[in-house]
Amino acid sequence: MDRIAIISDIHGNMPALEAVLADIGSRGITRIFCLGDLIGKGPHPEQVVDRVRKACEVVLKGNWEEGTLHPPGEVGPNFARTLTWLKSKLGQERMDYLDSLPFCTEFLMSGRQVRLFHSSAKSIFHRVHPVHALEERLAMFENTEFTGPCKSGRTPDVVGYADIHNAYVQSFQGKTLFNTGSVGNPLEIAPASYAVLEGAYGSAEPASFCLQLVRVPYDIELAVQHAGAEAGMPDLAEYISELRTACYARMKK
Repeated sequence: MDRIAIISDIHGNMPALEAVLADIGSRGITRIFCLGDLIGKGPHPEQVVDRVRKACEVVLKGNWEEGTLHPPGEVGPNFARTLTWLKSKLGQERMDYLDSLPFCTEFLMSGRQVRLFHSSAKSIFHRVHPVHALEERLAMFENTEFTGPCKSGRTPDVVGYADIHNAYVQSFQGKTLFNTGSVGNPLEIAPASYAVLEGAYGSAEPASFCLQLVRVPYDIELAVQHAGAEAGMPDLAEYISELRTACYARMKK
């Protein structure tokens, strides 16, 4: 059987990323997909981009990549400072790479059509939580202008996404919806998280299929030290609070 590790929402947190990649390696998994938000919040976006480019076979664009490179309308002075800081850390070549990333990816696995994207089928900025209405969650399986049609000519059987930093799995009406959680900024009282898909990759023939959510402890205080040592890092206190409490802090606009 083939296995794919699916990571996302690293947010410039290198200690968390290295812990997750080490765990993936210890399981003998060599195929890794990343669903975006490599940057934003944390102190080392440039290091994360470089590490993900080397480690991951597929990398998708997240809302932080899109919002940094193409801000939606006017931004406040504090977020403008964040954008300036991020761009200075990344440099033009990395920004061009991030801008080239696709919206979604799809493949067959054990007879199931699997589609992955960062946030939702509607938009890179549209957010879906596990408590939203059933019709909102079922809309995650639709073919849209952003996803395009499935290569198989149908809608996906399995959809995986990230964005909300809250790992879960739900099944309904013959469909499976899952969230990877976050590597670098989990909003649960839990360590870094990622997902593993196991099955016959690329096969249209029905076969056994497994979806697993994995939690990985990492050194949060080391990540705090990294942030504190980064001169001029925006929203430092809010970022440290999120790491330690697993609760959103209000970032300055």
